[in-house]
Amino acid sequence: MDINILFPVLNEHLRLEKGIDKCVAYMRKNVHIPYKLTIVDNGSDDDTPEIGRRLADKYDEVEYVRIEERGVGIAFKTGVLRCEADIVGYMDIDLSTDLEYLSKTIEIFEKKKNVQYVNGSRFSKDSKTHGRKWYRKITSAGLVFILKAMFGMKATDALCGFTFLRTSVAQKLVKQCSDDKGWFYTVELLLRAERGGINIVDMPIEWVEDYDTTVNVPKTIKNYIIRIYKLKKMFRKERRYATLSK
Repeated sequence: MDINILFPVLNEHLRLEKGIDKCVAYMRKNVHIPYKLTIVDNGSDDDTPEIGRRLADKYDEVEYVRIEERGVGIAFKTGVLRCEADIVGYMDIDLSTDLEYLSKTIEIFEKKKNVQYVNGSRFSKDSKTHGRKWYRKITSAGLVFILKAMFGMKATDALCGFTFLRTSVAQKLVKQCSDDKGWFYTVELLLRAERGGINIVDMPIEWVEDYDTTVNVPKTIKNYIIRIYKLKKMFRKERRYATLSK
């Protein structure tokens, strides 16, 4: 078994090198399976491309991929569709999720052959979060509440920034998902996995708030509302089509 870890980045010149250096050091010391770290640069216009290429030259296990469209969703989809490893997933370059959960994720996939999806969660009763700003807690918890109410979501978190799947499953799911290019793409991926009966492990994690985040909270909330409405409408249409096709 091997794993491909995707790092979607946009103008991350302050965190990219530190994040990759730390991840490579951890993987070399603690991970016993073949692995690749893929920097997926989705439209950076700072010096992120230069740093990414330098890191790819520095480490054999690191590659740099450039796409011109912005958005975590399109970056994740691009990484999944080009992946040749058995396991694929993404985590944030700020390493908010402790790196030890990479080892735990690999162990889950190795020991539980029926598990197809590992979803990191900040809201599980066994999770530990540090330095979380009150308004970020409210928006994140609010999103989970809405997703549970509107879609019956079973997972305890939808946007932790730590998601891994068996590649064959991930590639099928991304082909089913909409053309959303932003963060909500990963929410849709999770909801479609649940609707499809995919075996998902909701994994408690230790998570640290990044105070230099580039996320625009008001803009993100507005996008979530729009995307939730569109996805609900899409699911309703798909159900009607499935019923008529029987």
